[in-house]
Amino acid sequence: MVKRYNRLLAAVHVLSDAVLASAAFMLAYLLRFETGLVPVTKGYPPLSQYLRILPVIAILVPFAYHLQGLYRLRRGRSRVDDFFAVFVGTVLAVIFGIVATLYFQAYYASPALKEVGAFQVSQIVWAVFLVANVALTFGSREVIRQLLERRWRAGIGLKRVLIAGAGDLGRVVVDRILDHRELGFQIVGFIDDRAGGDYLGHRGLPLLGTLSEVSEIVQRERVDHVYVTLPLEEHAKTVQVIEGAAREGVDVKVVPDLLEFIALRARLEDLDGVPIININDVPLQGLNSALKRAIDIGCSAIALAVLAIPFAIIALAVRLTSPGPVFYRQERMGLDGRAFTVYKFRSMFEDAERETGPVWAAEDDPRCTPVGRLLRRFDLDELPQIWNVLKGDMSLVGPRPERPYFVEQFKQRYPQYMLRHKVRAGITGWAQVNGWRGNTSIEKRIEYDLYYIGNWSLRLDFKILWLTLFRGWIKPAY
Repeated sequence: MVKRYNRLLAAVHVLSDAVLASAAFMLAYLLRFETGLVPVTKGYPPLSQYLRILPVIAILVPFAYHLQGLYRLRRGRSRVDDFFAVFVGTVLAVIFGIVATLYFQAYYASPALKEVGAFQVSQIVWAVFLVANVALTFGSREVIRQLLERRWRAGIGLKRVLIAGAGDLGRVVVDRILDHRELGFQIVGFIDDRAGGDYLGHRGLPLLGTLSEVSEIVQRERVDHVYVTLPLEEHAKTVQVIEGAAREGVDVKVVPDLLEFIALRARLEDLDGVPIININDVPLQGLNSALKRAIDIGCSAIALAVLAIPFAIIALAVRLTSPGPVFYRQERMGLDGRAFTVYKFRSMFEDAERETGPVWAAEDDPRCTPVGRLLRRFDLDELPQIWNVLKGDMSLVGPRPERPYFVEQFKQRYPQYMLRHKVRAGITGWAQVNGWRGNTSIEKRIEYDLYYIGNWSLRLDFKILWLTLFRGWIKPAY
């Protein structure tokens, strides 16, 4: 039922996004060439030229939104998250559109069409389209959100859900369902053989009876769906509940008791008809990984070109104020647990760790040179890691890489620590912009890093980069 509902809602969004993108594109044409608000100096292209490109726009926008996860149910997605996803998706669609029109113009247009620029689109039209499409798409989602919320508040079309199992797993399922009112579910309560105490009253829901009473409770409460959330050791009771609920003709969903093992997303795979649960799946694969890498290459190449003069000034300051090399090289652990050399401007005296060995950086680190202290204050010592991004050792955004010395300690104390290495390490990350950087709680940093990995999207990357500008860069260990 959940999957069917999600597919229906996604189909509505895909169709509306294609229609609204087409409308925004035509609106951009009219505002540019028909209103006179912006002087036209290069002639008026015919409307038929833009109508020829319209099907491409209607395809590219939903495709870009798909890359942003807009058609996938996300936990706790706020209006702000929706806006960023729509905005980034529209920017991607514009980029794809520019590339596509240039490609068609160069390779597929006839000589006559090339001469008249049949696939050219005004830059102002692209800019107006971006603004108009973000406004229309976000507005349509707000309308749908309001309609659904009003419908559920009125109690129309709600599906009644019974939770079999009042333990931790059952509570997690209840929390997820109540956090997604747009699914139209109403939880009637729990059934469980533990009759009282701590298992009563979670989120105000009653304990309706025991597991053996599932059939009569389903009839009495007019239940549509039963979610079985019993622990692994109660396999026999799970079978009993499934059989009892199935006799009443209701949908039965079994939630596997694997929460203690699942640190990232879990995904159901099929091995020739045998269902297999992948307990640590990551969204950053395939096309998503290629797209993130392309953005890293483009941004790092531009950044290195733009920062060439500041790099030279910083390098000269480091070289003239203390003996030793300009750059500080250090081994760090990256993607798939592979070691690489990270580059930074040297902020410490040469051989500062000869006697102490690897230690965490302190706020008033006595090992720092005067210039190095200034570089650390504004995180300028980290800028050479842009070269690591261009090389492919790192990404602009990701979990901060640690030294192998510390990794060996952490992976013994924290079993989930090595999951951070399922993606490339980053110059900045979700943990850092939320204040967990440098010598802070390892548990919190792991928690935020795993959230980033499990919920990755380009929207989240741009959000982290934006927050980095306002909250400061990372304060790594040395």
